[in-house]
Amino acid sequence: MRYLDFEALERMDAKAFQEQHPYPWTNPADLLTEEGYAALREGLPAVEQLTEVVGKRRRYGQRPHDRLALEYSPTLSLSPPWQAFMKELSGPDYRQFIARMLGTRAFRLRFHWHYTPASCSVSPHCDAREKLGSHIFYFNTGDDWRPEWGGQTVVLDDKGRFDARSAPAFEDFDSATESQAMGNYSLLFCRSGNSWHGVREINCPPGSYRKVFIVVIDEDRPLKRLAKKLKGLFKRAA
Repeated sequence: MRYLDFEALERMDAKAFQEQHPYPWTNPADLLTEEGYAALREGLPAVEQLTEVVGKRRRYGQRPHDRLALEYSPTLSLSPPWQAFMKELSGPDYRQFIARMLGTRAFRLRFHWHYTPASCSVSPHCDAREKLGSHIFYFNTGDDWRPEWGGQTVVLDDKGRFDARSAPAFEDFDSATESQAMGNYSLLFCRSGNSWHGVREINCPPGSYRKVFIVVIDEDRPLKRLAKKLKGLFKRAA
């Protein structure tokens, strides 16, 4: 079984993506095959495998991004569909897709799952500088979710007014565009100085979760990483 629809990846228009406003983003349907998406939904990690992340302080006064989280590692116990999917994501075809869309081959990929319960949110923010972008796969359908419960990633436009090191509210932005976040959709976006995004407060019943899987695209600059590591060592030794 295939999980990524490689033909659909090839059809994605990199130029249109890079020229999107207010920063590069796209919310395509069906980048996963129908059968693959169903198998991945069925084989998602159990809630018990994730760790609660609550009340963690964020830089610049932003509200905590409370959730359950699971970081991928090769030793993680996963269902067979997810093991196969991770191989596809780590393979040359998906890397070629990311390189073409972002316009660079200097990146590393890491992966995690986020399950978000009621009353939690992701306050407006721009990602850390070492991130080049993210590819978010949504895993809720009408079988376990309702659109009015929320969960859409909101692409925010500040017209360049806000410093990334600040904490504006959703209502402070000039425009807000909600992603399609139910069914076989994903959201790919590039990090920039104004790549503001967030998720409004979830309003779902107890026991329900917004479920996403995120491919994090980090810049891969070995010399820069070494310099940062050495700087940290010198600070600790001082």
